[in-house]
Amino acid sequence: MERLIFHIDVNNAFLSWTAVDMLKNGASLDIRTIPAIIGGDESQRHGVVLAKSNIAKQFGIKTGEPIYFARKKCPNLQVFASNHKMYREYSNRLYELFKEYTNIIERFSIDECFLDMTNFIGKNESPLAIAKEISTRVKTEQGFTVNVGIAHNKLLAKMASDFEKPDKIHTLWNEEIETKMWPLNVSELLMVGKKSIPKLERMGIKTIGDLAHYNKEILYKTFGKFGKTIWEYANGIDNSPVNYMEEKPKGIGNSITVPQDLTNISEINKILLDLTEQVTYRLRKEKMIANVVNVQIKDSNFRVFSHQRKLDTATSSTKIIYEQAKKLMGELYSNGTRVRLIGVRVDDLLDEKDKQISLFDNKQNEKQEKLDETLDKIKEKYGRNFIKRGGEI
Repeated sequence: MERLIFHIDVNNAFLSWTAVDMLKNGASLDIRTIPAIIGGDESQRHGVVLAKSNIAKQFGIKTGEPIYFARKKCPNLQVFASNHKMYREYSNRLYELFKEYTNIIERFSIDECFLDMTNFIGKNESPLAIAKEISTRVKTEQGFTVNVGIAHNKLLAKMASDFEKPDKIHTLWNEEIETKMWPLNVSELLMVGKKSIPKLERMGIKTIGDLAHYNKEILYKTFGKFGKTIWEYANGIDNSPVNYMEEKPKGIGNSITVPQDLTNISEINKILLDLTEQVTYRLRKEKMIANVVNVQIKDSNFRVFSHQRKLDTATSSTKIIYEQAKKLMGELYSNGTRVRLIGVRVDDLLDEKDKQISLFDNKQNEKQEKLDETLDKIKEKYGRNFIKRGGEI
């Protein structure tokens, strides 16, 4: 099976996260809409631009340049201090969202990840549609934008995500290398640094296409192993795996911001069922069971309410967890409340091997487990939306 890799990169991460955090804490100004940067201490000579707004970019301000020079380009520039603790928090929230789609994730840096989606997108599902779903959820649920690159290996996915920004989705399939990647300047190729560019240009290599068609043996003699690597990269060759750390989640959740506020409990419960299916599917994929169910809503005034309950017996059953989630929602929801976000989460997770068989476990439970297993297999083969349960289960 050919691999399917996503590379997801936060647009202007440090500035975007600072903007979102400021707005959450009552700020009325979105610093992404003004000439603004995240920078070091201006009183120190090493104060440099760490991130910039798109408007600041229009003044010619560049990441890494001294703030002193940036101010000369834009006297009205506003400078905000970095906060790496807060950046890690936003990075972790983003990582948790990605885990709803795959458990094979490599943190390439604090603001970008590789996702191996090879076995997580069904036969009838579109990679572009899933990428769009992730992008939209990041924007609506977390308040910032990302670029998504889609390809059959990490190199091409990374190259694709660096195409036009911000808030874009790009593919770079093998058949698109010639038209999308080869015309680019050789400096755009991953691994080609500033020191290599003059030597490559003296060899007549100006574009990635030039490098792809150059004699590989001459490159190897000139640059050693590095020459072989950049020739392979120029030709889209990369077999490196998505390096991830196997780790069991402490909790699994999913939420959705609805297009229009809901006031009908039956409509809310339909969405609650869909979210529960997604959460329990992932729970079973992780081979874990949950002790606690939590539901959450956000109303039209952005107030958040949640309610949770401990289950009698830890389980991964969609039916049991949905029944509890539905009861919790009934207790949480007040008639007339305009709901804009609905969420479901399970916590206090255990390995499924630790499941204790209750005296009340019977053939009905076994039947439900077989149903869950059958539906999981259908979704893995044909896509998550190929089959859905009815409103009552």
